Amino acid sequence: MTQEIERAANIFKLLGDKTRLSMIKMLESQDYCVCEFVEIFKTSQPAISQHIKKLRDAELVQESRRGQWIIYSLNRDNELFSLVKSILAHLPNQDFNLKQLEEQGRRISCK
Repeated sequence: MTQEIERAANIFKLLGDKTRLSMIKMLESQDYCVCEFVEIFKTSQPAISQHIKKLRDAELVQESRRGQWIIYSLNRDNELFSLVKSILAHLPNQDFNLKQLEEQGRRISCK
């Protein structure tokens, strides 16, 4: 029981960061590459990669290679995914981020 509490506390700590919480919400509806997150959050690639690493280390995010790109997706097989899903249910949809990039002609297609 203590291990479950520890893992849940770690999830809450990770998702206590606005950028990581937004990333997880965005990944709920589609997969992203780092370059798309860089454009959306207007921050450096190393900073985004650090956020991704923390999410990946917690097994909330998984990666797959598509050609030269690494694409990130939500790990729905994580044992605490139901907890994450219940948190995400209370957040607004974030799909507007990619739509906004497309409208500004700044969408980078990594797929």
